Amino acid sequence: MSYAVPCSSRFRDAVLEMAADREVNVGDLARSIMLTLSPDAIKGATDPGEPEESDRETVVLKSGPSAGKPWRRKPRLQVRLPAGHDVVDIRKALGIALDLHGGDCEVRLESAAAPEWPEIVHELEEKVARLQVTIATLAFEPLANGVRTQDEAMHVLGFIPGTRPDSKTIKARYRMMAAIHHPDSEFGDHARMSQINQAMSLLKNGLL
Repeated sequence: MSYAVPCSSRFRDAVLEMAADREVNVGDLARSIMLTLSPDAIKGATDPGEPEESDRETVVLKSGPSAGKPWRRKPRLQVRLPAGHDVVDIRKALGIALDLHGGDCEVRLESAAAPEWPEIVHELEEKVARLQVTIATLAFEPLANGVRTQDEAMHVLGFIPGTRPDSKTIKARYRMMAAIHHPDSEFGDHARMSQINQAMSLLKNGLL
């Protein structure tokens, strides 16, 4: 959207000149500061302020009942940015851009502290170990004689024997269990995957 940012004539002209020098538009200047600095840093910056009462520009109205008549208004910058920005913050961001352009301030980017990789890796290994125990505890025990009945197929796929879920539900459950128990996965188990396939084959032969 387009924001009308009231400002002094001098400020407006300086921003437009800077944009022309850099071959960008005013919105690009504001956006570059907003992407570089935090919102708090911009809010804490000095506001270049609105124009004084004597600082006005004359424009000719192009539409409405007063079309063609001159109108004195506050100088402004038209800035195209996504919706949700505050006009004062946009003006502050442009003020920062001017200060940087003129060498009146500088931006120092502090590097983030290096993460404690050994500690993070240890925590992740513990989480993986807990997941492995959880999956092994909750997973079905392979049937000694394989999957031979529809109730056994339902049991292997995690459904209560005697229930008859629809084909969409059965296929979704198969995909989920295959992703967990496939031998190539981190928690894979060949015996369980084999019986999951047996269960699905039996149900398909029975037309689900």
